[in-house]
Amino acid sequence: MAVIEWIRFLAGAALLLFGLGIFAIEMIGVFRFHYVLNRMHAAAMGDTLGIGFSIVGLMIISGWNFTTLKLFLVIVFLWFSSPVSSHLIARLEVTTNEDTQKHYREMPLKELEKEKAQKEEA
Repeated sequence: MAVIEWIRFLAGAALLLFGLGIFAIEMIGVFRFHYVLNRMHAAAMGDTLGIGFSIVGLMIISGWNFTTLKLFLVIVFLWFSSPVSSHLIARLEVTTNEDTQKHYREMPLKELEKEKAQKEEA
């Protein structure tokens, strides 16, 4: 029985360390990227993955009990709320940005379809 406990502990610790590694990569991305949408993408993906792996590691270490259910519900809540809030902040940035040509270009759907048709013909 002690061997199973050690395996569970090592698996949980590995997931916790993996989650911490993702957080470290996220922080590097947040500080290295120059454009706000790139920074936000790094932060949102890092939060979702890092928190997910870390909490799954805590669930494995905790075992099967009521705490595991609560941690699972925290993961579900974060996986729904983080992408939605990031998307809303990104839309706000795009609509209020005055210098759009510097970072991206707007392309109407008809122009995109024409470009796709030209690529298919070639």
